[in-house]
Formats: sequence, structure tokens, C-alpha cells
Amino acid sequence: MGSPVRYDDLSLWHQTCGDDLTPRPGLASSIDVDVAIVGAGFTGLWAAYYLQRADPDLRVVVLEREIAGFGASGRNGGWVSALFPSSSSKVASLPGSSPDAARRLAKAMRGSIDEIGAVTADEDIDCDFHKGGMISFARSRSQLARARHEVDEARAWSAGADDLRLLSPEETSSVARASGVLAATYTPNCARIHPAKLVRGLAHAVERRGAVIFEQTAVESISPSLVTTAPGHQVRASAVIRATEGFTPGLAGLRRAVVPVYSLIVATEPLPESVWEEIGLDDSPTFTDYRHLIIYGQRTADGRLVFGGRGAPYHFGSAVKPDFDQEERVFAGLRETLVDMFPALDGHAFTHAWGGPLGITRDWMASVGFDPSTGLGWAGGYVGDGVSTTNLAGRTLADLVTGRQTDVTTLPWVNHRSPQWEPEPLRWLGINAGLRAMTASDHEESLTGRQSMMAKALAPMLGGH
Repeated sequence: MGSPVRYDDLSLWHQTCGDDLTPRPGLASSIDVDVAIVGAGFTGLWAAYYLQRADPDLRVVVLEREIAGFGASGRNGGWVSALFPSSSSKVASLPGSSPDAARRLAKAMRGSIDEIGAVTADEDIDCDFHKGGMISFARSRSQLARARHEVDEARAWSAGADDLRLLSPEETSSVARASGVLAATYTPNCARIHPAKLVRGLAHAVERRGAVIFEQTAVESISPSLVTTAPGHQVRASAVIRATEGFTPGLAGLRRAVVPVYSLIVATEPLPESVWEEIGLDDSPTFTDYRHLIIYGQRTADGRLVFGGRGAPYHFGSAVKPDFDQEERVFAGLRETLVDMFPALDGHAFTHAWGGPLGITRDWMASVGFDPSTGLGWAGGYVGDGVSTTNLAGRTLADLVTGRQTDVTTLPWVNHRSPQWEPEPLRWLGINAGLRAMTASDHEESLTGRQSMMAKALAPMLGGH
């Protein structure tokens, strides 16, 4: 049981987290607890952390198939952002929601950034947390139109220039000197982190507060008051929380709850100061641009560029395998894109490449919830915007499980139920067609200089409007 791979080979982050990745002992017998959490990523660990803060006497266990931070929590792009997978307009249209509720959720997302910063300071977790904001480049006329539209939308939702503003080319170059920039948007609402340092540090903080983390413990099924593991052990609990994100389809009865879509990342060698003088990013903002196929980057504390994006295929039957973490075609495209964005990188080595699955619900809507009648809770469907969202989810789950009604328990994503994905082969055909369409839409725009009609037509299927 457990993965045959070396855990420090999973990513640059795991290799440089400074933590012993030797697995903790697995569950050796059936036990009784108050709260059982399945998954030792950010969601599960934040939930355990806030549960213990709320009630130190709770018996809390976290069950993990591999090691804490094995999945997306340890491998992501390191953005602690205020981004939520669904737009404010979509959130406001949910049953029982409203424009005011959508604004409250956006405010809670912004607050989650500072909450993570506060916890890392309180718990002495050195995870390179730095709130340098986020810059999004517009490098074509169609991208510029989307940048302007985003600012207009932000104003319509009461966000002022302090939250998001449009930068001229000159203002942009004072932040970062990417090629071909017509403009950019900038928001202060983002921090950079080393994700494996955060998730591993959070695991230690949870243990210090009294929870037990069982690693190398594969969960087969979740039901009210009961978790069953692969060797046949049972964890009997008053509350059971599912925090499995992209690995959820591996659980009995949850094959179509989310789909695992792979995001891949490359990293450069530590770059000399002469290169940074050409690139900028002096205050280490995270960065992206307004293409349709998502990309994301950061300047690391040790002077590298880490850069990731979508483009890897969805695998039939929601399959998740270690081999899928490597897709050389996508890695090559990421390296080419980054050098095109920052030509000063030409000739400098890329030293790492890795990937992993993230979870997407059918309606592109993240959710968190708890059913007091069954004791079952869940959170997930972050669509890659999970580092901050997991913190909000953890705080929400702690309040829901302990029966407290607070500002976070009344947010519009609480107890939302996403529809199931289509059965195969429709799921495989539709998702991969959508991924290819985003790439084709970017190519279409580069040729025509106009916004892609294909992207507009497919937006409702892919979570947009």
C-alpha cells in the first residue's frame, strides 16, 4: 500500500520543503473518534486546525492515502489569491443567494489571504508568504478587451481601484517587463507561497494541537458515522469530512462528483540578478495573462520562475495515475510560453517539471457543506483556485460541525450541491473538446486580432457565462 515513488521527486516544492517526507504510521486498527477527515491536503488540515481551535477536546483524525501534501496542496503554483472559481454574477444567481451574498463571499475570499498569513506567523510556518499582489498582462487587442471588461465588472460589483486597476504599458513595466504588453491589471489581493512548506507546516501544527494524522491509509468508502479503509479497518465518528478534491472519483459512489483535470508546472534554475533586472517582478507579484487557456507564475524566494498551466488531457473514467503527472508536450509549451513572455530567460535552464490533478465540478462551482442529520461534510471543486478557498472551507467546516452559525456559514457556497458529470464516454469527449477549444481560441485570436467566437460559444459549458 502506498506509492512506490520517492515523495521528494514529486515536485520542486517537495524537494525543497525542508521537511522529512517519511510517511507517518498508518491506521492499524479500528477506532472511535469525534471527527474523521479523509484527505491530508489543505482542506482537511485547515478543517482539523480550526476544529481544534474551536474545541481542543475533540478527538480528530486525518486519514491520508500517501503523505500530507501529496496532492494539489503540495504541487500547485503557490498563489494565495482572492480568486473564486465562479464569477460574482454566477454566485449571485444561486438559489437563495443575492448580489449582497456574492459580495460577502468575495470579501471573505480577500480576508482568507490575510488569515493564512496570520496563521503562518502564529504557528511559525516559514512558507515564503509574501503579499505582492497579482499582475495580469494583456498582450493582444482581444486580451486587452477582456482586461477592460474585468475592470468594468469589478466596478459593477463595488470593487474600487484599490482592489483592481488597469495599468498603462509604462505602469506595467514598473512592475514586470513582459514582452508585447499593451496593458495589464493589478490587484493587491494575492500572496506568493511555497505550498509544500505551508502544507507540511500546517500538518505539524495540527499534530501539535492534538490531532492524529494516519498516512499510508487508503480509504475505500465514506458513509454516515463510518469510514472504511483498504485493510478493512473502520473509523467510527460523529462527523466525517470528505476533503479529497481531484482524488474523489476513487471513492465508492463518487465517480462522477468531480473530474480530475491535470495542471502542469515547470521551474527555472535560480536566475542571476542581471536577468531579474530585465524581468522585474521586484515585489514578487504572481503573474498571468488574459489568454483563454489558464497560465500562472511566480517569482520564488530562491530566485526562480515557477510557471504552470492547463493543456494536459482529461483521462477516460476520471483516471488518476502517476504517469499522468508528466506530459512533455505541455511542458515544452510552458517553457516556450514563458521564454516568449520574458525573453531574458533564453539560454537559462529549466530544472524541474511536474504536475497533478485538480478537481472540477460540473457547474464549475466550489462548495462546502455539512449535513447534521448524517454527520457527513465535504468541501472541494476549487478548479485550481484552492489555496485560499481551502482556508475558508476549513473555517466553515469547523463552524458547521460544532454547530455555530457565523458569517462564513451563511455564505452562498455553503451546502451548494453540484450536478454529477455525464457518464463516459460523454465526459471524456466533452472535457477534452473543451480543453482543445481553449487552445484553438487563443490561436484564433493571434491570427485574427479579434475575440474568439469559439470561446464565447463554449463559455457556458466551461463554467463561464
